[in-house]
Amino acid sequence: MEQNPFDNTTNAFSLKSDKELKKAHFIFTMMGKPWLVNLGSKATMLGLKWNLPIKGLVRHTVFDQFCGGTTDDECIPLVEKMFEKGVSSILDYSVEGKENEEDFDAVVGKKLTLIHMASENNALPFEVVKPTGIGRFALWQKKSEKQPLTPEEELEWERIYNRVDLLCKTAVDSGISLLFDGEETWMQDAADDLIQEMMSSYNREKVYVYNTIQCYRKDRLDYMMHLYEDAKANGYMIGAKIVRGAYMEKERERAAKMAYDSPICDTKADTDDMFNNVMRFILDRLDVIKLCIGTHNEESTLEAMKILEEKDLEPNTQDVWFGQLYGMSDNLTYNLAALGHNTFKILPFGPIKDVMPYLIRRAQENTSVAGQVGRELALIKQEIKRRGI
Repeated sequence: MEQNPFDNTTNAFSLKSDKELKKAHFIFTMMGKPWLVNLGSKATMLGLKWNLPIKGLVRHTVFDQFCGGTTDDECIPLVEKMFEKGVSSILDYSVEGKENEEDFDAVVGKKLTLIHMASENNALPFEVVKPTGIGRFALWQKKSEKQPLTPEEELEWERIYNRVDLLCKTAVDSGISLLFDGEETWMQDAADDLIQEMMSSYNREKVYVYNTIQCYRKDRLDYMMHLYEDAKANGYMIGAKIVRGAYMEKERERAAKMAYDSPICDTKADTDDMFNNVMRFILDRLDVIKLCIGTHNEESTLEAMKILEEKDLEPNTQDVWFGQLYGMSDNLTYNLAALGHNTFKILPFGPIKDVMPYLIRRAQENTSVAGQVGRELALIKQEIKRRGI
């Protein structure tokens, strides 16, 4: 049997000191206990709310494991260090849950700064935008449900449209690609429609605008097929970042509560099939669609590599990128880079208190993905043993 390239822990942890490796071992051991993750999440949020002196503890454990720093400047030494290993970065200002216009404008301002920063640094090929970071969730939802908007909401929607357009235009002018995050199904249609319009405007010669396709949704292959037909008919190109998805429990709970069919695949195997089918569909149409494969799944990654090889495409083809979250699946990222593939880490940053909802989601996601924590731990233990520490 061929050796799995992702078992190479020398590459995977080449940037981690012995101390950092031991700390990662401790963190993933804790994350292997779901009750502890839930308890720790609640206790941390309460501690921050009550201004208890816990920021140092958070900073030196989960924050350092999954975030690049509290500011963009703080992230740059890490960005440069990873780039030396052939790994690019996406700086993700991970502040969530804001609800007013001033906050949305502040996020846009921050994103414009990051786009400008990326235009001057080869290690930063993309920037990322969360639709609800620049407009109220309730308005995205109302627009998705095709409900009539009040005159005030029409003006508010116009501001969202202008923010999205400004970000896309600035990215094009700066030679940077923009990835839009996928979110909950009940607000996503409006985002899909708006991002498709931006693709039609800006992805003419080259792909600058990417949408995220959450493949735990039953309808995403159909969505991809329709988008492809529209792009062919109207002469534009598609940017697609495919992921499995991030809101499964929430989606299922809402569907059960409101008595509609869950939009989420019934089983993990169905999700894997959907992801691989969407991925194959795109890899057969790279003349029109450019692809970012956002996954921590080794089988899907090996499948993508095999298809690229069968198509005689060089590993470093600009048509395909692989991406993982910082702090996770280093065995994928660094071994892919060592084999010549385009890879990036999504590098979240922001004030500790503001980034906590993101970190809690990461911790819960890790505990809910079967085998993820176990695989991380096994690789860390393998490297600790190899180093004899």
